[in-house]
Amino acid sequence: MTDRWPELSVKRDSPTFAILHLVSQMLGKLRVAHAPWLNHGWHATLRPSAAGLAVLPTAASNGRTFTLTLDLCRHGIGLSASDGGEDFLPFQSQTIAELHAGLISMLAEHGLPSSFHGRPNEVPDAVRFAEDHAPRYYDRDSAGRLHEALARIVPVFDRFRAGFRGKASPVHFFWGSFDLAVSRFSGRVAPPRADADAITREAYSHEVSSVGFWPGEGFADAAFYAYMAPEPAGYRGQAPRPSTAYYDAKLGEFILMYDDVRRAASPSAVLLEFCESTYAAGADLAGWDRASLDR
Repeated sequence: MTDRWPELSVKRDSPTFAILHLVSQMLGKLRVAHAPWLNHGWHATLRPSAAGLAVLPTAASNGRTFTLTLDLCRHGIGLSASDGGEDFLPFQSQTIAELHAGLISMLAEHGLPSSFHGRPNEVPDAVRFAEDHAPRYYDRDSAGRLHEALARIVPVFDRFRAGFRGKASPVHFFWGSFDLAVSRFSGRVAPPRADADAITREAYSHEVSSVGFWPGEGFADAAFYAYMAPEPAGYRGQAPRPSTAYYDAKLGEFILMYDDVRRAASPSAVLLEFCESTYAAGADLAGWDRASLDR
């Protein structure tokens, strides 16, 4: 594999990414409905796989388990059950309502749990999945570029994750905001967020340093991000590497545009530098015990 990374274009790729975003929410919401709750909601995230993004195995009746994959190679939703059952729902530019009905039907035909919350989260002007009859266009090339980008980014995040012996998240994909992320924790309790909902308060219950990748959708270009919660004094005044990274005061995050990474001589090295430098700056300012936490 060369270190050439694919081009991502909001104008070209957004229609396909919007479909994938909503389908990822269906898969994640199925886990919310039928799996035990884990700390910070990690049980419901999607995990990178060779084919794309998959949910963790979920318990069903009669001792069976099953998993669902957002398959970016075959372009559809793949089902695998522990009794050998398999199925596939292809993306053919259906409406979201049709995909929603198809997913429920596929699960029901295999006697698997199929109920989940029916309205998208973190989506402007959200329409219930079953009522979303707007025309949709799925482009295999757009999905393939996302798959290729994730295949480049995940190993870098894995390497960054491996450099920490404290509590850390897996490299996983959040379906609410449609982003790949990995987080490190100091081990200390964070001040409660009084104005947040219960899920957000639990997600940020402890001091955290996160980096992630947002592929872009509709109104913003693909970018990497990094933040500390709570943000230590002086954090936004730091100068992370590379020099093209900057602090976005509105987001409260350091941003590094995907194109700045893609066009570098060694994109993987540049991305790892961003991860390491933003973590080091924040952890030092917040007084983390790096001698014990860092590997």
